[in-house]
Amino acid sequence: MTNDNLESKRWLIAIGAVVIQLCLGTVYAWSVFKIPLMKMHGWEGPTVQYTFMLLMLIIGLAAAFGGALVDKKGPRFVATIGGILFGIGTLVAGYADQVGSIALLYLGFGIIAALGNGFGYVTPIATLIRWFPDKRGLVTGLAVMGFGAGAFFMGKIAPAMIEAFKQVDAAGTVISSGVAMTWYIWGVIFLILVTGSAQLFKNPPQGWLPAGFKPAATSVSAADSFTFGEAVKTPQWWMLWSMLCINVSAGLGLISQHSPLAQDIYKNTMGLTGDLTPEQIAIVAAAGGAVVAYAAIFNGLGRLFWAKISDNIGRKMVFLIMFATQAVLYVLVAKGIIATYWPFVIVSCYLLACYGGGFATMPAFAADAFGPAYIGKVYGFMLTAWSTAGIIGPFAFEMFKPQALMIAAGLLTVGFFIALVYKAPKGKKG
Repeated sequence: MTNDNLESKRWLIAIGAVVIQLCLGTVYAWSVFKIPLMKMHGWEGPTVQYTFMLLMLIIGLAAAFGGALVDKKGPRFVATIGGILFGIGTLVAGYADQVGSIALLYLGFGIIAALGNGFGYVTPIATLIRWFPDKRGLVTGLAVMGFGAGAFFMGKIAPAMIEAFKQVDAAGTVISSGVAMTWYIWGVIFLILVTGSAQLFKNPPQGWLPAGFKPAATSVSAADSFTFGEAVKTPQWWMLWSMLCINVSAGLGLISQHSPLAQDIYKNTMGLTGDLTPEQIAIVAAAGGAVVAYAAIFNGLGRLFWAKISDNIGRKMVFLIMFATQAVLYVLVAKGIIATYWPFVIVSCYLLACYGGGFATMPAFAADAFGPAYIGKVYGFMLTAWSTAGIIGPFAFEMFKPQALMIAAGLLTVGFFIALVYKAPKGKKG
């Protein structure tokens, strides 16, 4: 295959990667499903929230295993398995709502769909890093931008679908939340789109580089790449792991409570107290869903923006800026300085842009430090930080609500100082 054909091939793979990430990113619209499930089945907030915590835990663990599998079995195989599991898990989650089983919800959405999500998430990233050594920041940002944008589409579409499929009897009692049919439809869509796009994936020929590209002296070449065993023995790998964990913990904590928090702020802004009319309830719910959708756009745009400028100002500088600004904003919200709806919307959008930016910039950060040859496993296991954050963030925001925002600010401050002292590894020893 000529270099021109390979150039076209890599951009086709990039398109497939974006489609897959769009589908997988819909899990970030979780909060729009939370309240309908609670109202329909009488489940308590923490009981339902465990689904999201389990989801984040399993995604990170699956990404670690999937990254290693990509290096052994190839990207097409792993992404296909991911699509099948993600689609089936979503269908099982729909059935869980239909029969009112929290255990099935944990199994379907929290485990099966999460396994598929982790496999599907890491595969496009590991593949694109190999195909685009000349545009690592841009292309990983483009791919994972789809992950953030998926939440926007689901955040806008799902509430309308839930309302359309909701069934009420003659006495006005809700007999079907509408969540089940919504997940049934999306489960089929995921099966088709993710597994179909996965068929585009393959690794580039051994030793291939884009025409005219010369690796930067600061980047580790494929020949000098660290194996996972070598990388994990360096303090730099653990510093990057910690930076990712902190950034994701703050973001996931906010995401897990985003719609309910936005609804409370909207009610306070509009002076709504006591029992609300059905019309007011619908307006408040729409206001919460709107924040999820707006912030999801910036979750996606932030992934592209921060990853792209990291190619120019450096990965370390990007994390320093994100940590510092987020810490300040969390304090302002916690102290009530930002306490009305539209300022909260703006802050939410920026915080989610930084959250997404961390995910988009870290793969290139890791590839710069440890090389591209074993990046599937090196970065895949780094995503266990995502699993850890999936427990820390949502748990803190659920159990320590009055202090959660300050806890997030404190964690981000720690992340700033870790990034400040970070220096790239000097090279392999031995």
